[in-house]
Amino acid sequence: MQDGNGHRKRVVITGMGTVNPLGNTVEAFWQGAVAGKSGVGWLTQVDSEGYATHIAGEVKNFVPEDFMDRKEARRMARFSQLALVAAHEAVAQSQLDLAGIDPYRVGVMFGNGMGGYPDTDRAVKDIVRKGGNRIDPFYMVKMLPNMAAAQVAMRYGVKGYNATISTACASAGNAMGEAAEMIRAGRADVIIAGGTEAGLSELGLAAFQVMKVLSTQNEPPEKASRPFDAKRDGFVSSEGAGVFILESLEHAQRRGASVLAELAGYGCTSDAHHVVAPVEDGETTAAAMQLALADAGVQPEDIDYVNAHGTSTQANDKYETVALKRVLGELAYEIPMSSTKSLIGHTLGASAAIEAVACVQSILTGVVHPTINQEYPDPDCDLDYIPNASRRVDVKVVLKNSFGFGGQNACLVFRKFEA
Repeated sequence: MQDGNGHRKRVVITGMGTVNPLGNTVEAFWQGAVAGKSGVGWLTQVDSEGYATHIAGEVKNFVPEDFMDRKEARRMARFSQLALVAAHEAVAQSQLDLAGIDPYRVGVMFGNGMGGYPDTDRAVKDIVRKGGNRIDPFYMVKMLPNMAAAQVAMRYGVKGYNATISTACASAGNAMGEAAEMIRAGRADVIIAGGTEAGLSELGLAAFQVMKVLSTQNEPPEKASRPFDAKRDGFVSSEGAGVFILESLEHAQRRGASVLAELAGYGCTSDAHHVVAPVEDGETTAAAMQLALADAGVQPEDIDYVNAHGTSTQANDKYETVALKRVLGELAYEIPMSSTKSLIGHTLGASAAIEAVACVQSILTGVVHPTINQEYPDPDCDLDYIPNASRRVDVKVVLKNSFGFGGQNACLVFRKFEA
């Protein structure tokens, strides 16, 4: 949809928040990221005896009762709690007066891959041990993947477009992209958008373990997540949330909001290939990147930084590199790129949103965080992954990649805001 001057509506970011293994605010996360600190540690939420993996990226020092009363917290799954806390930070930064806006013009769009996996784990064990009449009476309304978006809407009284997208590890990328499309279409003025995941549980550990996709490099834990490194052996499961306030530029300007960055482009494709294996020639992942760049009206030479999907699995990192070369050509060797998952592990359905926080922070600060644990060169991964130390880069345009099981691809382009 076009604005009154015949231009396509622009979508801007006026607030953001995060809770993740490096910190429970944007500032804490960013300080850890630029320092190249790892948020991966020993797995404490699950008894991992009998499994080969004993590490995870856990959110630390998280006290939901600091943001909600105890009764409310007990009736809410952890992934919803994380979403509410990240949303609180985003709304506060945006200085959005939600009570003074038409509630039907404000929406909520979240990405989530698993819902309340730990709650499902507990419920099944309770059925086996105690019988079905003894499971948590709030189990059903805690575990549903849409409950984070529902809880955020209830917290702020917003009654507009509300949806949850579940496209595995691309979920939050799709959610943010589709939220931008809703604003462009004039269906909303503001959307609280992002992703959340808290699936650490024995069920999740067992499921990923038998798929052989988890790292088993347990000691030291902070060395296990090593995207693009020759000795990578799988990803590290993690949890967290990232939330953004997306607005039409006109709405932000009318209320005198400070704009952090512009969400300028979105591309979405499907591999139509395999339930978990990426396409080896990079065709469909490259197509998602190209669509995002075209949507933003930028060329490969305009990209200053790529925030890679970079999971630390052999296949993903190799074939993402192939796809980047397909899109960028020789420029692929010149454009700096890094993987946030090296720092915090893989937050699954929330990953694109948390990593998008890093993208926006790079635009705001002129610093890009490193890919840590880059120690052993891989000839198949021969690009500039910003090894081990952050770097000063004048960042105006960022390409953000997210790819999920099922071959679901979502790419976003963030741009430095210029009125």
